[in-house]
Amino acid sequence: MEIKGTIKNIKYKILFSNVLKDIDIKEFDINTVPSSCIIKSNQSSIALSKWVSPKRTRSYPFERVYNTLNTFKKVTVIPIIKDEGEKGDRDFLQWDTVSLMSLLDVFVIFAYYEKADKSNQKIKNQLFNNKYVLSKIKEIEEYHSSALHWNLNELNRNFHKIIDKVKNSYSKIEKTTGVKLHNPKGIDTFKEKIGK
Repeated sequence: MEIKGTIKNIKYKILFSNVLKDIDIKEFDINTVPSSCIIKSNQSSIALSKWVSPKRTRSYPFERVYNTLNTFKKVTVIPIIKDEGEKGDRDFLQWDTVSLMSLLDVFVIFAYYEKADKSNQKIKNQLFNNKYVLSKIKEIEEYHSSALHWNLNELNRNFHKIIDKVKNSYSKIEKTTGVKLHNPKGIDTFKEKIGK
């Protein structure tokens, strides 16, 4: 079934958002900051939310995003892929997630995990590459076009590079943990599919 439509305008009023903790950008670590917070630097304040999985129904990330909607510049960090091991799940980012974030004027940082712990025949406690996420936050800090423009630009220009980082990173995680992950050909298929 295919549903088509046009959204011409979006209006909302924030009623139940949480007070967000301020985090100095000099002390920023994506793996330890709260799931929604304010990143402060000398130049700006950016509201940040983070997802633990690209699958929207697994960790219910929309509350985290919602808590940032009453700020001017909003960023959300989403792992492109989350592989828990061959005996677990592997989730991929969906195009409509990016569309919804663009509609809400939220800048998306497509992130990837670089470390994990072994847990039986799966991996857990996956950690983002903090240096990469921080570099993207600094880029967004100086970016003055819309979130839609940023998100499309990231998809068109950088997405394949990030997918390659995901693939390399999971290959290293597989070696260091000894946990067999899903076949990397699935990542290649995803790369080709989303790149069209």
